[in-house]
Amino acid sequence: MKTKLDLTTWNRKEHFDFFGSFDEPFFGITTTVDFTLGYQKIEDLGYPYFLFYLYKSLHAANAIEAFRYRIEDDQVFVYDKIHASPTIGREDHTFGFSFMEYDNDFEVFCSNAQQEIEAVKKSTGLRHTDNAKRIDTIHYSSIPWYNFTGLTHARHFQFKDSVPKISFGRYTKENGKLSLPIAINVHHGLMDGYHIGLYLEEFQRLLNE
Repeated sequence: MKTKLDLTTWNRKEHFDFFGSFDEPFFGITTTVDFTLGYQKIEDLGYPYFLFYLYKSLHAANAIEAFRYRIEDDQVFVYDKIHASPTIGREDHTFGFSFMEYDNDFEVFCSNAQQEIEAVKKSTGLRHTDNAKRIDTIHYSSIPWYNFTGLTHARHFQFKDSVPKISFGRYTKENGKLSLPIAINVHHGLMDGYHIGLYLEEFQRLLNE
């Protein structure tokens, strides 16, 4: 379900029009979240490592309205719920796109996501399916081989994209604290650094609970 936003009364209309005219309307930040308690929960309860923090991130994004804004035909729509479209690596070192439907229940989300991961691993090519092309998603990727302090994405500027992109790297440990790198790229016409801050605050809260 989605609802059309009334641009005439939206307090971000000028921001939307201004940044919407840019060849590159996306901006990004790279930071870290405290992964100490989250990692401990993974160890204690045997949760799948990737799916645990993916779910927490998606849950946090759904809680922030700006992360559910999407642009269609120069109009802004608010989706009731957004899903995950992460890249999944294979043993031959290629990857494929996936679609993981969001569910409030972590166990349900995890079970469905594990089936999707297996389907991607058994496939070949990019697996650019209709579900992978949906815009009511967040494009996720994970780079588990190394930590990073900056990240850019390959983008087709002629394609009017508004889907947020969130990437995770390898965690680091210092003085007993685990830090998980995260890069967030979003459409500046739809949100600002403030909204990313709201997401990060909620993501951190969910990792710690």
